[in-house]
Amino acid sequence: MPQSLYARYLPALALLATLVVTTIVLRPALDGGFLFDDYPNLKALGEWISVHDWFTFKSFVSEGFSGPTGRPVAMLSFLLDDNTWPSQAYSFKYTNLMLHLLSGTVLAWASLLLCRFYGVPEKKAQYFALFNAAAWLLHPFLVSTTFYIVQRMAQLVALFCFAGIAAYLHGRRLAPVHPRAGHLWMMGGIGLGTLLATFSKENGALLPLLILAIEFCRPKDVAPAKRWFRVLFLYVPSIAILGLLASYIDLSNHPWDQRPFNQPERLLTEARVLWDYLGNLFIPRIEGSGLYQDGLTVSRDLLHPASTLPAVLGLFALLAGGILARRRYPLLGLAVLFFFGAHLLESSLLGLELYFEHRNYLPAAFLFLPVAQGLSALPARLSPALKVGLALCILGILGLLAHERAVLWGKPAQLDLYWALSATDSPRAQNALVAHLLSQGDTQGAQKILLAARDRFPNSPLLTLRTLLFKLETNTAYIKDFTETGDRLVKQPLDAQALAGLRRLVEIVTQNPGNRAAQDETLRLIDRLATESRAGRSHLLWRLQPYLRAKILLAQKQYAAAERQYGIAMQRYGELDSAMQMVAEMASAGQPKRALRLLDTAGKLLSSQPEKAQRFSKSYYLREIQRLRATLESDMERSASHSAIPPPE
Repeated sequence: MPQSLYARYLPALALLATLVVTTIVLRPALDGGFLFDDYPNLKALGEWISVHDWFTFKSFVSEGFSGPTGRPVAMLSFLLDDNTWPSQAYSFKYTNLMLHLLSGTVLAWASLLLCRFYGVPEKKAQYFALFNAAAWLLHPFLVSTTFYIVQRMAQLVALFCFAGIAAYLHGRRLAPVHPRAGHLWMMGGIGLGTLLATFSKENGALLPLLILAIEFCRPKDVAPAKRWFRVLFLYVPSIAILGLLASYIDLSNHPWDQRPFNQPERLLTEARVLWDYLGNLFIPRIEGSGLYQDGLTVSRDLLHPASTLPAVLGLFALLAGGILARRRYPLLGLAVLFFFGAHLLESSLLGLELYFEHRNYLPAAFLFLPVAQGLSALPARLSPALKVGLALCILGILGLLAHERAVLWGKPAQLDLYWALSATDSPRAQNALVAHLLSQGDTQGAQKILLAARDRFPNSPLLTLRTLLFKLETNTAYIKDFTETGDRLVKQPLDAQALAGLRRLVEIVTQNPGNRAAQDETLRLIDRLATESRAGRSHLLWRLQPYLRAKILLAQKQYAAAERQYGIAMQRYGELDSAMQMVAEMASAGQPKRALRLLDTAGKLLSSQPEKAQRFSKSYYLREIQRLRATLESDMERSASHSAIPPPE
């Protein structure tokens, strides 16, 4: 191959080699399994046995619950891997890995166009882009996003944002020469990119703001985009998303429902969290606490903990530095502003959990361009070969750490145990450790860990309930244990994990019909929480209480009382799917007449609510109600015929 031809294709060959190396490095993680949020998001694949026709396809794709948009693009992508549930994790993880490679390729293209846009010489632009994409692809901090299946949502946001940025920058280069084609590329990049990204996950709506950051950091000798274009396609959508975010401002001191912090506390805590993210991105490690981040200390004010004030001041200094550096060092300025901008939704005002690694998948996109530029700017007396060697050394360290993390992610049992042992400040992790010890038959070890954890985390409702569940599962529970559990819970905030614990408690006591005392004590416990506890105002507890009571009363064969509680629960849930489930539970208890009355209540609920408030169409529910009514009436006739007195012979 002639030298000039070799030099021309070397960057492309290097990118191809990077993709191959990334595949080899991350391959062990494909052997992992499903985790946490994978189950509730994917179980709908088997809600009708499988997704096999237009109705089941439409229902699965359009009825996601993880965000206000339903995230239909992400839900659609899961059908690439399977159309039923339970399923095998391998195919889902393989698709995630392919998406990671595709995103890295598109990021390399976007990085190259960005460097050209900022006036970086062509040869340097190619290698800056290659290094940035390689560091992003091989970074161990992004392994969890790639192989936590449900975080395909975050992957798709990044992919469509990278593609949108690349299309925009391509159009920017075309616009001076071919205005119509250039502006079509720019509009398509912003419009289609934002649409696809937003319907993958809501933070995709930030794309216009992120492109605005790119424009903001352009060198002085680069002309701005046309004014009409900036106003219509950058300023207006950016102001709209900022306005929407501002509508969530609530600086009161009242904690959020199911969160042990309020908005000011979250904002202060996120300052420390962002520094932790940056620390992991620039000083990477193999693995941390993983998905058990509930032990993170909340910043109650600027001085507690002491690291809060330095973190806040440091972020302001970093942001100011990025703004000041944007003209002289545009790659550095953009890396900072893009990082902040991409974190704007998930790390600021919204009442989300405090910490997740996957939130950095998009924000980290251009963080390594300044590193590449810094390596290039090393003193001239250092040979180019040495600079390349330093770059390869950095990538090699990232790849080695990523490989070790991928090996761990490929062993689900070891991964969960690692997290549980590492996250010593996490009640969820201690709960997982107890579950692990129980699965190994180590009851005494599990009890020791559980009691110690409950004493260390006296405000954890999860551990309080886990203690009672442990005693029920080991047949060592007494009435005083229910009373003690209630005494603790009424002083504690109830989060989603604790409400799941309440459901599990009801499930256990109703599985043993003979344990009437445990059922009665559970009823008292539920009523205490609804009337005495700090969480009594919780909307979820308010609607869950009558449903749980109905389940216990049904197990006790107090059918009239159970029917009344189901009726209350139906009104509080206000959802036809929940109502139909309650009808089915009453019918399964051999009470078709009462189930029919509950079905009438469900029918009234359907007629009183707008169709858009329901998961499926009104016609679907009417068909289901009619079908279920026919079944129940048939059951009643059969029951009547069996109980009739036979005529005398």
